[in-house]
Amino acid sequence: MKSAIMLASAILALQSPSPRPVSTVVRYDLQRHDLSTSAWESLQALVTFAPGAPFRRHKHPDEEIIYVTQGTIEHVVAGKPIVVRADEVLFIPKGTIHAARNAGKGTAGDLANDVVERGKPLTEFAK
Repeated sequence: MKSAIMLASAILALQSPSPRPVSTVVRYDLQRHDLSTSAWESLQALVTFAPGAPFRRHKHPDEEIIYVTQGTIEHVVAGKPIVVRADEVLFIPKGTIHAARNAGKGTAGDLANDVVERGKPLTEFAK
């Protein structure tokens, strides 16, 4: 009986949310390939957001195609708020200033796909 109580306590402790910083956004580059079109490459990355985590205003030199893998992410695209949930997609036009934040209580994530001119910075932060 005592071991069953200890096991149940351990399981509950593992399920309890641990404190996380609210500003954590992590980008994991999954793949990067040169394209057959000269001077262009494709990039694919998984981006995870801790609860409440924001990613500040920025733009890309290309179109960005986003698929939300988990949670709810609020994007502000050209000043317009757009809420995107798991299994939904978002298209961001070339050079459009946008920002994002995890609008949910759990971890959120998206799969970002870009086709960019080789050698150009992928992200330029806006003022």
